[in-house]
Amino acid sequence: MSYKYVLYEKKGRIAYVTINRPEVMNSISPPVSEELWEVWSEFKKDPDAWVAILTGAGDRAFSAGNDLKYQAEHASEPGAMTIKNPGGFGGTTANFECNKPIIAAINGFAMGGGLEIALVCDIIIAADHAKLGLPEPKVGLYAAAGGVHRLPRMVGLKQAMGMILTAKPISAQEAYRIGLVNEIVPLKDLMATAERWANDILQCSPLSIRASKESVMKGLEMHVLDAMKAEFPAAMALWTSEDLIEGPLAFAQKRPPQWKGR
Repeated sequence: MSYKYVLYEKKGRIAYVTINRPEVMNSISPPVSEELWEVWSEFKKDPDAWVAILTGAGDRAFSAGNDLKYQAEHASEPGAMTIKNPGGFGGTTANFECNKPIIAAINGFAMGGGLEIALVCDIIIAADHAKLGLPEPKVGLYAAAGGVHRLPRMVGLKQAMGMILTAKPISAQEAYRIGLVNEIVPLKDLMATAERWANDILQCSPLSIRASKESVMKGLEMHVLDAMKAEFPAAMALWTSEDLIEGPLAFAQKRPPQWKGR
């Protein structure tokens, strides 16, 4: 399926999602959010896609966030700013659950809503020139697509409040220092590094990965003892899978496992 604002392609088990609006620094309008929801829905239901890499077109921006120019031009039109998909801004920041791992490759500015969609991802790789921030208060808004809630949970209250209340961006190096990104590399190495992380994930059982991610994400909402007792759907699928047999068998036979994802 082709899209107007988003590029979607697969290479082997890896899906590549690219916000393709470099002329406006990959900013996100409601039509872009609708397409991203469709793309992520396609990724989720595709049995052959096991991990995704999200990035922005060009070398200036991952995403500058909400398309303020679009908002100014269409604000008076009834329903023009309404996001109709269940996932909200960017298709992922509201009612979106995906047990498959998603890697963000930050190739420049990740500002406002751009950072908010990166926060939904499981792993963040940043180019060394990248800037990350939540500047919404400078234009009379706030990071309502999860930024004010996800960021404190990821980097701690004081670090998050420093970013949120000053609305100042931080460098990739500072983002790494506070634990917001996993690795920093030169721009020329960004996608190769994201692919290295993806391929490391692909060495593992996809059902084990999905069980792990679901248990982590849902377990964060529980007391640790309750989380340990909970029966999560992805874990139950793992316990009755062919891959559960294949893993120990391959280990015993001293060969790479042939994962089937079922």
